[in-house]
Amino acid sequence: MKLAFGAIRPCNTPPVSKCTVSMHYYSSISATPNHKSIAFPQFEVSCSSLKHDSSQRSLAAAHSVKLGKRWMEFQGINNWEGLLDPLDDNLRREILRYGKFVEAAYRSFDFDPSSPTYATCLHPRNSLFSRTGIVETGYKITKNLRATCGVKLPRWFHKAHPNWVSTQSSWIGYVAVCQDKEEIARLGRRDVVIAYRGTATCLEWLENLRATLTDLPNHRDVPKEDGPMVESGFLSLYTSRTDACPSLQEMVREEIAKVIETYGDQDEPLSFTITGHSLGAALATLTAYDLTTNEKAPLVTVISFGGPRVGNKGFRSHLEESGSRILRIVNSDDVITKLPGFVFKDCEIARRKGVHVDGLPGWLQRCVEEMQWVYADVGQELRVSSRESPHHVIKKGDMATCHDLKTYLHLVNGFVSSTCPFRATAQT
Repeated sequence: MKLAFGAIRPCNTPPVSKCTVSMHYYSSISATPNHKSIAFPQFEVSCSSLKHDSSQRSLAAAHSVKLGKRWMEFQGINNWEGLLDPLDDNLRREILRYGKFVEAAYRSFDFDPSSPTYATCLHPRNSLFSRTGIVETGYKITKNLRATCGVKLPRWFHKAHPNWVSTQSSWIGYVAVCQDKEEIARLGRRDVVIAYRGTATCLEWLENLRATLTDLPNHRDVPKEDGPMVESGFLSLYTSRTDACPSLQEMVREEIAKVIETYGDQDEPLSFTITGHSLGAALATLTAYDLTTNEKAPLVTVISFGGPRVGNKGFRSHLEESGSRILRIVNSDDVITKLPGFVFKDCEIARRKGVHVDGLPGWLQRCVEEMQWVYADVGQELRVSSRESPHHVIKKGDMATCHDLKTYLHLVNGFVSSTCPFRATAQT
């Protein structure tokens, strides 16, 4: 399902103040007390957070609505049929609530390459939510998660840039379990959240650039034309490990196994919601596939923001068969959601008939396929647009703002439907 459309700035969102945390990628590295920047040539991604009191109010509003017996609908058991256009208000609140968990991951990460705690979590688990302004969640963080880059750089490069380049394993997010009885009653189940931040370190950027598809390890015996394949860099971040640090996959599997053992036999149902932005959205999709395919977890749902493509049509088929529910929030003006690779619709049938597909000549399509660059979008899509917001001015070519997590929450907050792209009563 694809929706067209727009949104408006959240009614309760004041202008961003000095408590904003942001990331910008330029061609040089710099850091100031209120603005930390990491360089990357010719590209910029901004991930600003909303003001803390705004987060508290939006969470408080979400906590006032009881989902009851309909909770499985909002978790995608019916692929969100009838809930996306127009956007159901309860689903909107849930999407924004999960977006706050991702914001907490961003705010907790140390972006300063000159800091001795660079690429680690700034806060203890028991106070992470309160210190980042995401209060009254009803959840308790049970596990910190780290992602390890598989890229190997020459030794001279490490000597030239010893800290921000040599950091191979970085804090990427956390697992949190709903413990509050009132929140469990409101949600209709005990929910487990896995939240991932987006790209932050130099090595993570290098992994992002490894855009060719590669076979999933447990499906290499499947015929190549049907086998699931995923982006090489994303898989590397999910499965790479060091002697001192297990892989993200191992950490997630171990923690989820503990959660199922602890809470699986209790009276309330158990759900797993994986959420992330940008790179975190890609890792969320891989995590969902892993949990439903290998760990046989209960209902697994992904709520992702601004995610890139992850795999081919074989991966999409296996993901659907596994029972994972994927809801992708996509800003049509965000170039990251159009990367990596190409998406061809019915290219095999068309090529047999000698027809050019998607504006590309047949020989070029064959080259792209041979280079393993043919991807497929997964799950359901809620499409919004920066250009439809009268209170969110986007300059031409401003990729950073279009990709910003704050922008995504802003657009979801105001989106109504394809025929009414924003709420007329919304405030600036």
